[in-house]
Amino acid sequence: MATSSVPRSDELGEPFRRAPRVSRRGVLAVLALFAVTFLVAQSCQESQVRIDSQRAIEIARPQAGFAPERTQVRLVRQGLNGQPFWAVSFSGGARITTVRIDANTGTVAAVNKER
Repeated sequence: MATSSVPRSDELGEPFRRAPRVSRRGVLAVLALFAVTFLVAQSCQESQVRIDSQRAIEIARPQAGFAPERTQVRLVRQGLNGQPFWAVSFSGGARITTVRIDANTGTVAAVNKER
């Protein structure tokens, strides 16, 4: 009688169970879940406000080109995804300059000067 070298039970006499097989469908489902999670995390990160209003004023002040008498700051959301921007308005005399600052990155998005 030949003996097999593969154990058929553990020390308690319980039969070994095979590891479950992973199908292609399961792997694709997990990859799709990771992709969706990544995209949602990216979109949430883009809509965050990382720059505060005081920092936005500091970034926008050199764009004014004059010494403002009044400063007004408001947070606006633009675009289909509602990306946040700081709209910083400087006024003095007959001059008005509005600077749009990306509230996530702190970059100057637009400058509008009026007289």
